[in-house]
Amino acid sequence: MLPQRNLWVAVLLITGVIGANLYTLEGLPRRVLLDTDVDTDDIFALLYLLKQNRSELEVEAVTINANAWTDAGHSVNQIYDILYMMGRDDIAVGVGGDGGILEDGTVLPNVGGFLPIIEQGISTVGYCRYRQAIPVGSRGRLDLDANYGIRKAFLPQGRRKYTPLGQPTAQQVMIEEISEGPITVFLIGAHTNFAIFLMSNPHLKKNIEHIYVMGGGVRSKNPTGCCPKNAGSSSCVPQQCGDHGNLYTAYASNPNAEFNMFGDPFAAYQVFHSGIPITLVPLDATDTIPISEKFFDTFEQNQNTYEAQYCFQSLKISRDTWFGNQFYTSYFMWDSLAAGVATSIMLNSHDNHDGENEFAEMEYMNITVVTSNKPYGMHDGSNPFFDDRRAPKFNLKKGGVHSGHVQTGLRDPFCIVKNGKGKCQDGYTAEVTGPEAVRVLVATKAKPSQETNSLLDTEFYKSFLSTLNRPQHTGRFSFRSQFPYYKEVLYKPDFGSKTLGKPVVFDMDMSAGDFLALFYLLKVPVEVINLKAIIVSPTGWANAATIDVIYDLLHMMGRDDIQVGLGDLFAMNQSDPSFSAVGDCKYIKAIPHGSGGFLDSDTLYGLARTLPRSPRSRRR
Repeated sequence: MLPQRNLWVAVLLITGVIGANLYTLEGLPRRVLLDTDVDTDDIFALLYLLKQNRSELEVEAVTINANAWTDAGHSVNQIYDILYMMGRDDIAVGVGGDGGILEDGTVLPNVGGFLPIIEQGISTVGYCRYRQAIPVGSRGRLDLDANYGIRKAFLPQGRRKYTPLGQPTAQQVMIEEISEGPITVFLIGAHTNFAIFLMSNPHLKKNIEHIYVMGGGVRSKNPTGCCPKNAGSSSCVPQQCGDHGNLYTAYASNPNAEFNMFGDPFAAYQVFHSGIPITLVPLDATDTIPISEKFFDTFEQNQNTYEAQYCFQSLKISRDTWFGNQFYTSYFMWDSLAAGVATSIMLNSHDNHDGENEFAEMEYMNITVVTSNKPYGMHDGSNPFFDDRRAPKFNLKKGGVHSGHVQTGLRDPFCIVKNGKGKCQDGYTAEVTGPEAVRVLVATKAKPSQETNSLLDTEFYKSFLSTLNRPQHTGRFSFRSQFPYYKEVLYKPDFGSKTLGKPVVFDMDMSAGDFLALFYLLKVPVEVINLKAIIVSPTGWANAATIDVIYDLLHMMGRDDIQVGLGDLFAMNQSDPSFSAVGDCKYIKAIPHGSGGFLDSDTLYGLARTLPRSPRSRRR
């Protein structure tokens, strides 16, 4: 009997240990990795997540999607500054990488995600097949890289910054954080980084508990671009009205895709077909929660924390620079609603399979992501996965769903229908049946407020404002409170009776060599060369928002008198004839996005952060 008794004791001990471990795991916070393109609404989502109770939900890492609305060098430093403001320098940040994909489909380490997978070669040089739909200037990458000038005016600056050869890559951070154990992934940009991770590390999929995605449009009907109900038949031409997607720059060729999915349709397909449970917050839901005027006014009156102030200032300048008077009907709570739905589902229950949450109605749908257009099996030069290859890349199926025509640009003739809407579906999150269908939990509509007399008519409006303004996990300071004695002073030299030399205008593209030349010109005696102005050409080695580095350098040198002008955002004949804010990258595609290219030029190899802040930042 003694051996049997000892056996039962051992069983009880083992059961107790396992039970204790299960209890401990359930008592731990849910770990989160956020992959973001650092658009304005992404910032709202990030701050909303950082304000959650850390004993329940812990943001472990942020990786940056570098082929969408912002450029890597600018966005990574903004993330560092936001985390510093929030006292979260413990959060890992990953961006870029110089790895590539071989012709045979072998994925090398540290692919940077600068390019969609279909354009990714062995370097960071490549074509802007999908990204050309994003404006380069106003209300696009120029404004968002600088957050309309608010980033440098408001955010404090800590010790962390982009450093060449020292910056963790997106893939390094994903591998490290996901290897540590169960984690939930939030995707609120294009899916390139995470798709590359899944393709390279299938053994780590088991650690991913769930994927929450903001993007796509399933049954959505775009409420923007519609004619007023009382408009005459000849006075108004509907634009995006009723489309599934929101590509306001490309609806004539693709009315079906949403920007995040269109950024890399093949990557999104890999994520959706990974076998990992997915919850999708698409345009179907976000179109039902615009930034209303009442919400805006209430937000303006409730800015009790630094993070609330930063969000409101960002929202206000977005409104002030929006298209005409359409802001309150066409700017939605995209990524922030996704963050709210995800956190509510996660915190409601560990077994919340139906996605019960406070903020959105949910429904299961069978979905896929369209990556090419029928007829499949065609070879028209648009599809590098199949064209001019003995065997399809990544062992894709001949004649399969990836083998059709792939949209090549905004005005792809294949996609244009004369006197009709475009027919391309690249990036469309379509409802399907059969083997391509993936069962996805989908948010369909924002839930109304439970308070009938509330000024805020959805539940998430209230949650967003109360969360940002709660005193727990609040920001420590802004730039002004970090440096209370800072004054905005312009330093202009008094040349007195000096005989000034030859007046010079310097045209530069903001490469590192150009900055050395600028230093030289500033050090030459003014009796020899009188530098009067600088013209910045943003069609070369740096992105347009890097103009702020010039302002800072001139401020350091006491030459705030020198005028700085921003040149054309596109090379000759490269802007779109119908929508000049977007265009092709025929020439600039030769410049690397990663090391030695845009990433290093935009940050001046990490040295731009050491310059003093000029009052003359690029503000609207």
